Amino acid sequence: MQTEVLLPLIAYLLLVFGLSVYAYTRREQGNFLTEYFLGNRSMGGFVLAMTLTATYISASSFIGGPGAAYKFGLGWVLLAMIQLPAVWLSLGVLGKKFAILARRYNAVTLNDMLFARYQSRLLVWLASLSLLVAFLGAMTVQFIGGARLLETAAGIPYDTGLLIFGISIALYTAFGGFRASVLNDAMQGLVMLLGTVLLLVAVIHAAGGLHSAVDKLQQIDPKLVSVHGGDDVLSLPFMASFWILVCFGVIGLPHTAVRCISYKDSKAVHRGIVLGTIVVAVLMFGMHLAGALGRAVLPDLKIPDQVIPTLMITVLPPYAAGIFLAAPMAAIMSTINAQLLQSSATIVKDLYLGIKPEQLTNERKLKRFSSWATFVLGLLVLLAAWRPPEMIIWLNLLAFGGLEAVFLWPLVLGLYWERANAAGALSSMIVGAVCYTLLASIDLHIAGLHPIVPSLLLSLLAFYVGNKFGKQPRETVLKPS
Repeated sequence: MQTEVLLPLIAYLLLVFGLSVYAYTRREQGNFLTEYFLGNRSMGGFVLAMTLTATYISASSFIGGPGAAYKFGLGWVLLAMIQLPAVWLSLGVLGKKFAILARRYNAVTLNDMLFARYQSRLLVWLASLSLLVAFLGAMTVQFIGGARLLETAAGIPYDTGLLIFGISIALYTAFGGFRASVLNDAMQGLVMLLGTVLLLVAVIHAAGGLHSAVDKLQQIDPKLVSVHGGDDVLSLPFMASFWILVCFGVIGLPHTAVRCISYKDSKAVHRGIVLGTIVVAVLMFGMHLAGALGRAVLPDLKIPDQVIPTLMITVLPPYAAGIFLAAPMAAIMSTINAQLLQSSATIVKDLYLGIKPEQLTNERKLKRFSSWATFVLGLLVLLAAWRPPEMIIWLNLLAFGGLEAVFLWPLVLGLYWERANAAGALSSMIVGAVCYTLLASIDLHIAGLHPIVPSLLLSLLAFYVGNKFGKQPRETVLKPS
């Protein structure tokens, strides 16, 4: 166990708990559900940018993405940059209209918005079930990533690391709610920026400079400095699929969408778009370039996903490695707390209060139930991660692609198509979920495209066809009151 690496990480975890306590003391009076799950819609531009970025950037961005860049070279760095518009798309497409309607409907969750728009309790149950199943898989991946990071970089046994990591997140999210989540996201975004710049500079220095690093890559394999990447993996269908999966489709992710109903005002949106795009650019470029150039420093890694943890302990002094260890930990923790809180909100607001609406006025019971639901969910995910599969990235992509296939069109068309109805939305959700699950399970790539592309196309067609048979919504459903 490396004490010099662990001390900065322990200090970081204590800071996380300190922010959670601060968030708890800053809770505002009023509707408990709106405060616990949305922080009373009070996010400013900087916090909005950081929480969207930190929620979007996950273990894949710090572990899987740089690992792919290590394997396929500089072409993958360029591919990663197509994620640049993710924050702009999320706030631009959803943004003001989504927030105005959420305030009008007093919506706390994405499913509140779907019910207010489509007036279908069946749709809410299907959406809730899809969200919980996908989030359990996605959170399990993040827990495994965090424990493996501690195992590789700090020498902590996997089971011990998982306990430290899982219980820490479950406690601070359950205790502080949304306000603690976004405050920690803001701090974690800054930690990620610092860690990314620190590691990239150290990797370039260890390789003897940027020019020397590129020369070494060319000597290993000329394709590593080609735009098509090693093994010529970067084909046009692959790049188009990747953009839809990790950029455009992000609009349909529930934990991203809920950030778009919790900001303070229009100024916060505009500032969030600019700052969020800059932060995503720095993090994506820095981490993937470090992974690609890392091959010049560590040419013989057997497992590409180990490139960042291995670089960390190779090119950085121990205390600096400890500071950087907090960066991928921050990415993982911020993604989990968003998903954990959204899952808890689904259980409490969409399912429990859907069955027992009379409990809405029992604030004391709701507080206790919400905190316990969050904590118990965290423990369940911890148990699911106890015996991890060897390849976690595919489980992560399956979960996120499934969420996009289910939620994207009902969400976007519900906002912008006045004639969209519940039959269309239900058809889209069912077809999207079934199609994506089948194609991803048998690993079928039609015309070289990732399963998310045909799934979204078929779910869009299903929405249009199903809409022909459903009851038209009220004319006032999309108009401001």
